[in-house]
Amino acid sequence: MLGIDRSAARITWTAAAILLVLWLVYLVRSTLFIFVLALLFAYLLSPLVDLLNRILPERRIRTRTPALALAYVIFVALVVGAGAQIVPRVVEQATALKERFPNMVADWERPAAPPTGDLSSLRNQVLDKVRIEVAKRSNDLIAALPRLGLRFLLVASDLIYVVIIPVLAFFFLKDGGQIRDHILSLVDAGPRRALLEDVLADVNVLLAHYMRALVLLSFCAFSAYGIFFAIIGVPYGILLAALSCLLEFIPMVGPLAASLIILLVAGLSGGPIPWILAFLVAYRMFQDYFVSPHLMGQGVELHPLLVLFGVFAGAEVAGIAGTFLSVPVLALVRIVYIRIRKARLSVELPGSSPC
Repeated sequence: MLGIDRSAARITWTAAAILLVLWLVYLVRSTLFIFVLALLFAYLLSPLVDLLNRILPERRIRTRTPALALAYVIFVALVVGAGAQIVPRVVEQATALKERFPNMVADWERPAAPPTGDLSSLRNQVLDKVRIEVAKRSNDLIAALPRLGLRFLLVASDLIYVVIIPVLAFFFLKDGGQIRDHILSLVDAGPRRALLEDVLADVNVLLAHYMRALVLLSFCAFSAYGIFFAIIGVPYGILLAALSCLLEFIPMVGPLAASLIILLVAGLSGGPIPWILAFLVAYRMFQDYFVSPHLMGQGVELHPLLVLFGVFAGAEVAGIAGTFLSVPVLALVRIVYIRIRKARLSVELPGSSPC
């Protein structure tokens, strides 16, 4: 009667509902990030839980709780044991670097002796410019240390999440199958439910491969950097290896930032820059072209430009959390797109006319 198109109204209400959901998700993004971390932590422990569940004797009531409890005990023991060996040395080297850093910058900023030739003069002028710029950036870093310390205190005040995340992961591991069945029950049997099952299966494989690959890549980076720095005698080797291990969780940008920090600290402390540079280039090529594709599997197939866009866009939207989640979110979007496209092609193919 009023000339309202039902189809247009339905599309409008659907778009409005989607925008409302996205707005609500943005409002609770911090809580969602905690749950996502718990889910990824659950995927990290899932292989150990499955192994223990097969090893433990059969019970009348089939439950994963004993395997879960034992897996948590093993994980905590490993973390505490490794932390007791590594953390004190990292703290010691970080303290020493903080105390020596101003003197290292002052030594680097000091101009070289007067040259004797035109070519040497030009070279030393360039080196002096580099020294001045590095000193400025280093002084900015020193000035920013109080702000970084305050931010660390704010993060330390949220250490309750260290307890919350394993608790949430426990429920994900214990009731993951029931959660999946409940999600599937929301859709009636048919093509849409089959599509949802395929998407959930692909997401399960993707998250499992991605989280385990990140942990293994970080462990490989820490081991390789620590061993190499110890062999050639790089100052603050354990600290730099630990920093590289943490930055490995940020795709592409993290390893690049770690390499720049390593070269800066090694250069200021008089380390063998050519050997370090050659090692960083060789290790990145080996990891990016051989190790990482094998560990990630076929689930994460994203172009480097798309990964960089996701990292920077995620940083603008949600800071460090956005950079960490950018790659899995883009991979999830890719999975959904591919599954929907395959479902449409499978529906259209039987009705296509013969050539």
